[in-house]
This record gives sequence, structure tokens and C-alpha cells, in this order.
Amino acid sequence: MSIFVIVFVFSFLFYLLLTVGSGELILWSSGEILFGLIFSVLTALLIKKLFSIVEVTPTFALFNPKRWFLLLVYVTGPFFVSMIKANLDVAYRVITGKIRPGIVKIPSGLKTDFGVSMLANSITLTPGTLSVDIDKKNNLYVHWIYVKNKKPKTRDVCSDFPKWIRRIAE
Repeated sequence: MSIFVIVFVFSFLFYLLLTVGSGELILWSSGEILFGLIFSVLTALLIKKLFSIVEVTPTFALFNPKRWFLLLVYVTGPFFVSMIKANLDVAYRVITGKIRPGIVKIPSGLKTDFGVSMLANSITLTPGTLSVDIDKKNNLYVHWIYVKNKKPKTRDVCSDFPKWIRRIAE
């Protein structure tokens, strides 16, 4: 029941945010509020059914405001800086033609699927790298545009991403 309530409230608030200023009742029309309620109920029922089909038990630790703040710091700080560095590096490699592509194994050290997925997405969003596979031990296989040595350190490929993601997701 709790996932239904959380999804309903989030959906309704998000809908209200998107339709602000549409009418006569405070900032919304009565039709907008009614449609938002119906839409939110249907969304919550769909998500609840989907979670039961795939047998996922949601963890409510991600609703912790500290984790949201850390996510904001991660995205605007270390991730953004790494994106800038990677863009400059890829531009340099394109101009000079100095590439040495290869696939490297990166031990993530993360325990949750959410954390590993977040790390894989962060690596893929960074120019010059692409997450290719994940094994059963949560090691990532990453295609890297310039492999410096056969066994690179995790920091060489994805900076401090695992450390930040561990704080956010685990």
C-alpha cells in the first residue's frame, strides 16, 4: 500500500506543477484537479502492478533528503567536471588521431542494482567511455577510447564515481 501512496502523491504533485496557472481555483481549474487525481490514481495502480509483476520490493531509503542533496552535489560537481574533462580529451583525440580503444574491466564495489546501474549510466554519459556489460560480481566492462595500460585503475576510467554513488545509492 505504501508504494501506491508514494507514487500517487508524487504523480499528483508533479501534475499540479506542470499545470499551474490553468484556472479559477487558486492556480488550477476544477477540471485540472479532477483529471490530475484520476491520472495519479491510474499511474499509482500501474506502478504497483508493475512492481508486483517483476517482484521488486522498493527501498524507501532513496526518499531520504540527504541522498537527494548528495545526488545534486554529485551531478553538479564531480560528474560535471568529469564530463568537461572527457569532452576535452575526446576532442583532443579526434583532432590528433591518438586513440587506443579497448574494453577494460572495472570493479564497481557496489552492492545494489540501482548503484551499479547509476555507475554504468554515469560512465556511458561520459564521452569516450561506454558501459558494455556487467557480470555477476557487479564488475563493469567498459569500452574506453584510450586504454593507457591493460589493467587500469577504476579512478582512471570513471574518476570518483563509485565513491559518490555508494553514498547516494547504498
